[in-house]
Amino acid sequence: MLKNNLKYTFLLLLFIIASCAKRGSITGGLKDTIAPVLKMSFPENFSTNFKGDQIKLVFDENVKLKNLNKQLIISPPMKNEPLVLPTTATKTITIKIKDTLQPNTTYSFNFGQSIADNNEGNPYNQFKYVFSTGDFIDSLKLSGTVKSAYDKEVESFVSVMLYDINNDFNDSIVYNETPRYVTNTLDSLKTFNFENLKAGKYLLVGIKDVNSNNKYNPKQDKIGFHKEIITIPTDSTPELSLFKEELPLKTFKPSQASGNRFLLGYEGTINSNEARPEIILSDKNNALVHLVTKLPKKDSLQIWYKQIKADSLNLAVAKGYYKVKYTFKNKDQKKDTLMISAIQNNDIKFRDRFTLESATPLIAIDNSKINLVNKAKAKVPFTTEYDEFNQKLYFDFNKEPQENYSFTILPGALNDYYEKLNDTLSYKLSTKSTSDYGNLTVLLENIKQFPVIIELTDTKGDVMASEYTEENKTVNFNLIDPAMYILRAIYDGNKNKQWDSGNYLKKRQAEEVIYFSKEIDVRANWDVNQIFDLSLPYLPEIKKKEDKKRKSTF
Repeated sequence: MLKNNLKYTFLLLLFIIASCAKRGSITGGLKDTIAPVLKMSFPENFSTNFKGDQIKLVFDENVKLKNLNKQLIISPPMKNEPLVLPTTATKTITIKIKDTLQPNTTYSFNFGQSIADNNEGNPYNQFKYVFSTGDFIDSLKLSGTVKSAYDKEVESFVSVMLYDINNDFNDSIVYNETPRYVTNTLDSLKTFNFENLKAGKYLLVGIKDVNSNNKYNPKQDKIGFHKEIITIPTDSTPELSLFKEELPLKTFKPSQASGNRFLLGYEGTINSNEARPEIILSDKNNALVHLVTKLPKKDSLQIWYKQIKADSLNLAVAKGYYKVKYTFKNKDQKKDTLMISAIQNNDIKFRDRFTLESATPLIAIDNSKINLVNKAKAKVPFTTEYDEFNQKLYFDFNKEPQENYSFTILPGALNDYYEKLNDTLSYKLSTKSTSDYGNLTVLLENIKQFPVIIELTDTKGDVMASEYTEENKTVNFNLIDPAMYILRAIYDGNKNKQWDSGNYLKKRQAEEVIYFSKEIDVRANWDVNQIFDLSLPYLPEIKKKEDKKRKSTF
């Protein structure tokens, strides 16, 4: 009996010790999801007859400032930015004004999402502090949207500005002066909202303001403008379409790239014969024979010249009102020689032209010394086209499915600017089956005007295929790679077969671009028929059908 009692006593003690040793886990309670609250401010929010130079904001908990330089929008802008303190967690934020305030003006400090609680980072969304230096708070509003003139998505943090139309107003004000009012789309919105506006007439402008100085710099900023003057109050909701202006031509002092080539760097756009400047290379007063081409993937022109004995040369550049003249040294360096490289390697797509690039400009192509045969050794007819400015030689020929082709370019077929001839060149190409590709037929509806450029881009925005139509409402993209495509239409107002940007001073908007609202999935051996309504933002169903018996269009 005694042994049993001792046994039970021992077990009871062990149980008590184990129970005492067991610890509970600390959960910490529910996660804080409540944003901080403004308890009071000095002076009060929406005060009038503001005379001071300091504002205090007191919150119900410790707050911290995040991305204040991007999120805080002060309207009207101040020449000297106020000092917002402290930068560490605190319940009180102090704003020290370092500028002379305008009389009878309503000021607003929109903090966006820059004020957040210190623990969980819950933002005090779009908190705004407003005061007036006059007897009342201006209360009129204006809202609208922003978009990109060319890209599918507009960039974030677009500044939208209103300029007073008064006796001092002129169009160049966007370059030199800060606006009367400013707001910002911040990091996620495609809309803008002005509040606390005064009645009046305004110029409305949107700028992707890289320097954040509330002024337009065409070299790096994008701009969008409302063509008509905005009269406040208004019920309209204007849309701003942002574009990057084409810069006027500006060239830089030439640099010598080799013993027969100079490089001329430039700003602006040189993408057509009309846009190219007149260039004269001379030795003192004697004009020298030369040739001008484009340096691939660079904003530079290549000035090709033959034998020159002079140590010093002159280069004159002229385009419209732009005229400049350079004097530079001519050094004895190694010369460029004829080299040919192929763009395609083995595989060639049905929609592509076989393309050769030449390191030096070509002046003659002898097609009789070029042979193209298929795998049966039968000759295949072809034509050539040479783009001198880009130094590219294109071959057009009828491509058959699952076929092999051999190009043989015999010596002397290609003659360059320096009378150098090619050695024998050989290239082998092959095509796939038509079933490896897909077909897309686009039916255009509600077209405002012709011509229209219809483009397919990849998800990065690179153009994969393009068709130009002057009257047809049905556009065919046959034998394209299986992929997800973005479809867009461009109204080609000046009929130059390319998209043209706008110009602020000339009050010219960019050519209109319309995107289909959904990516289009083109699969191998599929036909896709797509209605593209150029007036309505709806998404019709994409009709697909598999056609395994489809015959080649070639």
